[in-house]
Amino acid sequence: MLITSDYRKQQERMHAEIPGYGVMGAMFGKMVSEIMDRLNISELLDYGCGHNLSLFGAIKGSRKFRYQAYDPGVPEYAKDPIPSQMVTCIDVLEHVEPELLDDVLDHLQSLTEQVGFFTVHTGPAGKTLPDGRNAHLIQEGAKWWLPKIMERFEVQTFQQIDSGFFVIVYPRIDDGDSDICRPTDSHQ
Repeated sequence: MLITSDYRKQQERMHAEIPGYGVMGAMFGKMVSEIMDRLNISELLDYGCGHNLSLFGAIKGSRKFRYQAYDPGVPEYAKDPIPSQMVTCIDVLEHVEPELLDDVLDHLQSLTEQVGFFTVHTGPAGKTLPDGRNAHLIQEGAKWWLPKIMERFEVQTFQQIDSGFFVIVYPRIDDGDSDICRPTDSHQ
């Protein structure tokens, strides 16, 4: 399960009532564009896109690519996504219900074909959910997050930023004989 019914309703309300909710994607548009250019990415899944598709607005330009918007808290983007060459998950993971985080990370793993770009805010949000909780349900540092991410991905880049960190990840490749994981040939 990726989201409970009650939490989905709270997220739908937040997206409908707060214009500035779910807009962090735009801040990372340039970086995502550079990764897409460097790796010749033609498919992008914006996982947790928000209601205004801020990442798409920041990167569309003259580039041709297949853009897929997914956000279970926005009814028009709640349809199950399909795997994509690149998956972004910007300022989303800290909003996930803690008991469902493993399911969401597994989902991200199943959807990421070549590269992922994930950001995590590690402190409290400036917004409160309708039920009174802080909008960031998980407020943990990188030392807590990285093992969970590394169980599912090969971390190519880790960078701390003011509010937390971002990672650029590749799918893990199991060679059948060991725990060694490496980027796929297209990334070396």
